[in-house]
Amino acid sequence: MAKKKNAFYAQSGGVTAVINASACGVIETARANKDKIGKVYAGRNGILGALSEDLIDTTKESAKAIAALRYAPSGAFGSCRYKLKNFDVDRREYERLIEVFAAHDIGYFFYNGGGDSADTCNKVSQISARLGYPITAVHVPKTVDNDLPITDTCPGFGSVAKYIAISTREASFDVASMAKTSTKVFILEVMGRHAGWIAAAGGLASDEDTEIPVVILFPEVTFNREKFLAKVDENVKKFGYCSVVVSEGVKGEDGKFLADQGLKDAFGHAQLGGAAPVVASIIKQGLNLKYHWAVADYLQRAARHIASKTDVDQAYAVGAAAVQFALDGHNAVMPAIERKSSKPYKWKIAMAPLDKVANVEKMMPKNFITKDGFGITDKCREYLTPLIQGEDYPPYKNGMPQYVRLKNVGVEKKLTTTFDISGKE
Repeated sequence: MAKKKNAFYAQSGGVTAVINASACGVIETARANKDKIGKVYAGRNGILGALSEDLIDTTKESAKAIAALRYAPSGAFGSCRYKLKNFDVDRREYERLIEVFAAHDIGYFFYNGGGDSADTCNKVSQISARLGYPITAVHVPKTVDNDLPITDTCPGFGSVAKYIAISTREASFDVASMAKTSTKVFILEVMGRHAGWIAAAGGLASDEDTEIPVVILFPEVTFNREKFLAKVDENVKKFGYCSVVVSEGVKGEDGKFLADQGLKDAFGHAQLGGAAPVVASIIKQGLNLKYHWAVADYLQRAARHIASKTDVDQAYAVGAAAVQFALDGHNAVMPAIERKSSKPYKWKIAMAPLDKVANVEKMMPKNFITKDGFGITDKCREYLTPLIQGEDYPPYKNGMPQYVRLKNVGVEKKLTTTFDISGKE
């Protein structure tokens, strides 16, 4: 009978409020199949942990501590932005992975991340064919940007959407109360480099019971200064105030990001941030209205205290499904969320091939954006609403949420060689 193999799990890219729920799903499911999977080793700081042989022994954590991951934000094992080069460009990274996997008897690879992470996982899945080392690689989806293809939604998005919808509504109540003699416009900048899913969530702040004048600036819609100012002016004259939700990835008619600072991240993407003050300046110059602006930044993806229960459940489910897929012999795949119906909301886990997921971005459909380009349609609202449903509060003590911090006990290194990691963020 073949000896059972150990598993490697790691978190990659920007973390979310629910990525640890996926980790919980992976580890608890692996423990439930201890007759088939040995230990689960976590990579300290993502794939870097594999390359540098910096592994964490999750068997040192109690069942209670692992269960508590469901309620903890951020990445419990540390994340990274590091993209493996193509095999033919730099073979040494893959040879190093095999060295580490072989030394620690690792036969399963679970990588929890977004589009670039799907690409990394897909490359690792090819090690068997290219270098003759048996490894089963399954991608665990995660991204607040909600831009992975095939899956109906991405774990992490529902919670950030809930946070942005609530924040937009609450801030709108605030500015409405001050508008007579003070601030007339509030601008909230949200994440979303190319896809406007998070910005769209701001549209949920307004509904038939609570009408709020919200103007949304999507990356999919070219920013037009005159049309934008006219829309804001119209709202202020009608309601006395206006809220603006702007995606960091909004581009002007010259094709440049409003928030482009000329910097790049480790994946080569534009390092964005600063769309809100640019928009505020345009409002000041064009309408001479008093404004306030805010950048949601890390707050939107770290807000576990108000996470969507739907999102938490789905994050756990894809982690658990990833292990089951691997045990069933599937390689180079990703658990995807398939929507069965919106009213009532029903979903199930499906399987997506990684070569159809890696490096593909899912944009907002045109019929999700209103004809004027500044709002969401009923179809978009029908899509978004189920994703923010339910609360899954963490335990509280003395008024503060209690988030587990794991021991993260390191595994003794077995290799005498080291690996120089370049390209870190």
